[in-house]
Amino acid sequence: MKYPRNLLFWLAAIVGLQLDRWTKDWVMATFELGESWPLWPDVFHFTFVENPGAAFSWFSGYGLQLRWLSLLVSIVLMLVACFGPRMVRLDQVGLGFLFAGAFGNGIDRFAAGRVVDFLDFRLINFAVFNVADVFINLGVLCFLVSLFWPEPSQREAAESGPEETSDQPPFEE
Repeated sequence: MKYPRNLLFWLAAIVGLQLDRWTKDWVMATFELGESWPLWPDVFHFTFVENPGAAFSWFSGYGLQLRWLSLLVSIVLMLVACFGPRMVRLDQVGLGFLFAGAFGNGIDRFAAGRVVDFLDFRLINFAVFNVADVFINLGVLCFLVSLFWPEPSQREAAESGPEETSDQPPFEE
């Protein structure tokens, strides 16, 4: 059986994007804008807010540019996964998570001009965020782990591996 190049990218991207969409759809169907449910009072709440900007509401006046930036990043990540080299597992997962976050928030920006946020850590007075933001951060974490703790045998296999699809699953030891 032939496996597509960088299969773990696609799996991480699909799972991440689905989780992001499901949670945002649930929040929009369940909450009124500004409504908050304390799951752990004064520590963690679900709070429905809309963010026209990026992280921490930065660039709130640049909604149109953020739409196109999300789309551009998503396209570049898909092109890298399709036509770039075979990546090691952690890099595939990291890129898939980055794609899920960029595309998930991009869907919101194109559809409504704002992003749905609802994860509210009040203990540290942190900005309200969403599952797409979590996946962006997990993607960065995957790259940092891969950078500082590379698996040499995987790196060598990825660099010398076939350029076309492989008969071996990308997650097999």
